[in-house]
Amino acid sequence: MLLSMTGFGEAHHQDGPLSVAVEVRSINNRHLKVSTRIGEGYAALEPEVESYVRQKVRRGTLQISIRVVRAHRPEDYQINAAVLASYVAQLGQAIPEAMIDGATLGALVTLPGVVEDNSTAAIDVEAEWPIVRHALDAAFLRLGTMREQEGRAMEADLKANCDAIAAALDLIERRAPLVGDSYRDRLTERVRKLLSEQGVTVDPADMIREVSIFADRADISEETVRLRSHLDQFAAALKEDSPGRKLEFVVQEMFREANTIGSKANDVEISRQVIEIKTAIERIREMIQNVE
Repeated sequence: MLLSMTGFGEAHHQDGPLSVAVEVRSINNRHLKVSTRIGEGYAALEPEVESYVRQKVRRGTLQISIRVVRAHRPEDYQINAAVLASYVAQLGQAIPEAMIDGATLGALVTLPGVVEDNSTAAIDVEAEWPIVRHALDAAFLRLGTMREQEGRAMEADLKANCDAIAAALDLIERRAPLVGDSYRDRLTERVRKLLSEQGVTVDPADMIREVSIFADRADISEETVRLRSHLDQFAAALKEDSPGRKLEFVVQEMFREANTIGSKANDVEISRQVIEIKTAIERIREMIQNVE
């Protein structure tokens, strides 16, 4: 199945006092690049997250935001009595007449070091990884759904452009045998005018040889066969997993054959069809930049 590299997925998961929110954004990139932003105390999980992503995605830039919120417990915060006593003693020395009442204590506990925050010290990231992974699973499921939906639309558009190339190629193949005849007729007309105006004589064998040389130079049968083969390869690659790089190579070869056909054919109608082919190839080239 064709997958787009662009997508978004989010999920929330609650497990007891732990709440996990995950957002995943994906954009196109020739390689896989993972950027993770995770809450304080959970930095040790970044290698786990990256390993998880590499099992799910092959190409693209992924920005992952993981927010972990834990319900506060009484033991998470402790008053450092020694620090508080030091503040009180210093206050008494600075302002001997100061009264230590409830309001004063309330202000003192906001000073640095009075209240110790132990909420992150008790985090067991290994034990909580399954909870985080549960939220990741849900977010990546939504991301995958979006990528599949866009991938189906892209596949339909790619096939339509390939059909347009095949139709133009049909016209070129029907026109190609007539190019030599057209050149012979133009050459004959020019020779006839020379004969009538200048009295020049031309050996029929020279005429035949000239037309044969032109027909050989303008022969595009090999190029049309290769271009049609590339269309078949492109269609087959669409059915593979993560065909983005292969499609890029096939499109490059398609463009090369189209260029050669246009330069060799020396025919207005064929040149017009080559322009149509190149236009479709450019549309394909732009679109597959977003295919995984």
